[in-house]
Amino acid sequence: MKHLLSIQDLSAGQINTVLKTADSFREVGTRTIKKVPTLRGRTVCNLFFEPSTRTRISFELAAKRLSADVVNFTGDAKSSLSKGESFKDTAQTLQAMGIDAIVVRHASAGAPQRLSGWVEASVINAGDGAHEHPTQALLDLYSIREHFPSFDGLRVGIVGDIVHSRVARSNARALRTMGAEVVLIAPPTFLPPAVDTWGVSVSYDLEAVLPSLDVVYLLRVQRERQNEQLVPSLREYATFWGLDLRRVNRMRPEAVIMHPGPMNRGVEIAAEVADLDRAIITDQVTNGVAVRMSLLYLMLGGLNSDRDRAREAPARRATDPAQLAFEQAMAEVEPALG
Repeated sequence: MKHLLSIQDLSAGQINTVLKTADSFREVGTRTIKKVPTLRGRTVCNLFFEPSTRTRISFELAAKRLSADVVNFTGDAKSSLSKGESFKDTAQTLQAMGIDAIVVRHASAGAPQRLSGWVEASVINAGDGAHEHPTQALLDLYSIREHFPSFDGLRVGIVGDIVHSRVARSNARALRTMGAEVVLIAPPTFLPPAVDTWGVSVSYDLEAVLPSLDVVYLLRVQRERQNEQLVPSLREYATFWGLDLRRVNRMRPEAVIMHPGPMNRGVEIAAEVADLDRAIITDQVTNGVAVRMSLLYLMLGGLNSDRDRAREAPARRATDPAQLAFEQAMAEVEPALG
């Protein structure tokens, strides 16, 4: 896997490989010293042209826990872009500095695809406009897998601002690839014109569909992406589409609540609902680091680094117990990777 530009780049088998590899990296996050030397000497650049907190920090932590060097670049008023440098020139400058992987977020759909044609480094899409957010979909699949034995037959409801949501697009595609059934639940103004091509079902009635769902995935109302008023008011949206305790009582006992964050408490999710045990929103954040470690490992190291590890391992094991434990964990995973 050279790049990850869309969740459609991955087959069900490849998604399973990413999730299974992430199991080992999640264990790394529970150690006192949360670090392994897997990507020592590699450099990862976080190239963010849109504001981000959790995604950028998650990628930064993932790379650092793998011992990679990390460079953070933001397209703000202090950057070279404010002096007239183009996106392409910025990318090629980073390439000339020997960057091995570029994690890019951009307001324009397709920006990661263009970037991948300009640089030799691996490119990971960390969100492009309203198009895709493939690593969010992977961490969401990982989080769902912790609660359900299989995706086959699972019924997932994605609720809210579908039309502006890159998370909804990537998750719907990923869930369908894995065999789950997806229901989009929103007012008509929050649905994209071509939703009938997504291969999902649509409902306009949250209360009616809630008892049939295994996962209730709430989306943030993205007011910053709206050029016109698509719902009369946030108060009215919360009344008809928000998940409050009364509606939670209509859910299946085993059903879980998810949200990609940041949350608008009191709008798409009531404050008390966000704090329920069945709301696995903080688990999603924790799992995001492990899944992104898995991706970076598979893209920059993975099986291709076997020869290097075999050469370096004896000396390293003698001084680094964490490396030995990590290699033991990976030895259990890698036979399944082919």
